[in-house]
Amino acid sequence: MHLGAHIGIADGLANAARTGHAIGADAIQIFSKSPQMWAGPPIPAAAAEEFRAAVVAEGLRATAVHHGYLINLASPKRPMLERSRRAFLDEIRRAELLGVGGLIFHPGAHLGSGTDAGLRTIAESVRGAIDAVPEGKVPLLLENAAGQGTALCATFEELATVLAEVDAGPRVGVTLDTCHVFASGIDFRTPEGYGALVDRVESVLGRATVRAFHLNDAKAELGSHLDRHENIGRGQLGLDGFRGLVNDPRWSETPGYLETPIDEHGYDRYVEDLATLRSLLRSAASRTPEPAPKRRRSPRPVSTIK
Repeated sequence: MHLGAHIGIADGLANAARTGHAIGADAIQIFSKSPQMWAGPPIPAAAAEEFRAAVVAEGLRATAVHHGYLINLASPKRPMLERSRRAFLDEIRRAELLGVGGLIFHPGAHLGSGTDAGLRTIAESVRGAIDAVPEGKVPLLLENAAGQGTALCATFEELATVLAEVDAGPRVGVTLDTCHVFASGIDFRTPEGYGALVDRVESVLGRATVRAFHLNDAKAELGSHLDRHENIGRGQLGLDGFRGLVNDPRWSETPGYLETPIDEHGYDRYVEDLATLRSLLRSAASRTPEPAPKRRRSPRPVSTIK
């Protein structure tokens, strides 16, 4: 697995790639604009080119954009839905300009219209966006939800329903968030549990559909449906929740992005989490994880995933 993290863009797109390399990440996820805004300023062609060059220069193995928080592609309220669809299309075009390996997005919440109606609306939203960018190359990756409130796609079956309705082959896929999987009620902390999880992925989604992971420990208990991220090994998943995943050769070319909490010391917590994940690799299994090295405090990102 290509281990990475969500990096802020306050210092510029290209510097996000450089920061990712500096903290030891093999992959980075970014916002392409403020996640609290419907629209951001256009990305200058020169800035996009510099970002792409920096990704290559820093040796990053994978990149992704995470869409903004305001979008709800399942909304039953027509004005909100239309605004969300316009914003989603803008996110796609920005991701295409940056040349990233995926646009990760939350499917949405039905807000009382019901699961079936909500899933149909998501599929229509995604299908419409794909039709609007027929030559697009960036895969659109639905992220599984924790199941809080009316949020959709907390189950693999709901994700599979949307994928089937969109019917766009490799243009669409899935990002699995470990905290959300656990919060939705799937326990994969044992070898048997992890094996059962992969079997479910294979049978319901198809392994090739999973194009990225979000690597987050969980503050809340199994089946809580609460989206509460914790640093690796400090939550309910613990180290055993990640051991099978990072050692599975089936995911060797798949990126896994940290969205764990950071603090006033910038990305030092990411450095620790990356070191912890790498300590779980079988070649390092017999070693006691060493404390993360002291590093220069890194700048706090403009926005972080919650």
